Amino acid sequence: MPLEILLVLVVGGIAGVTLLLHITGRSKLRVLTQENTGQEWLRHFPDDEVIDLTIAHDGHSALIQTATGPGLIWSFGSDTVARHLLDYDMLDHPDGFEIQFHDFATPRCLVRLDEFERSHWRNLMEPT
Repeated sequence: MPLEILLVLVVGGIAGVTLLLHITGRSKLRVLTQENTGQEWLRHFPDDEVIDLTIAHDGHSALIQTATGPGLIWSFGSDTVARHLLDYDMLDHPDGFEIQFHDFATPRCLVRLDEFERSHWRNLMEPT
């Protein structure tokens, strides 16, 4: 098969899959609610006990309080990513906080918070 035809098939296939995912709604960010956030956390960490959760006003991230300490869960496409807040840097960002984990396998997370939420989350995330 000529390289030009193969290139067209590969690019067309990737574009087709992307379009199909977008049309079926799988490219939307997952919205976290009081009902599903605890279940999502337990899907990532089944041995944890969720004590409390605080969901950001935009519904795309939540701060979880567990018996072992705080954790963060956030939307990553139509799925979620969850991490315990053990070794991280919290940087101020115009839209909220940027969380950079000291784990190369974990992507950075931009937590979008308004001014009221920002001070509340900072207090909850500070180590005791």
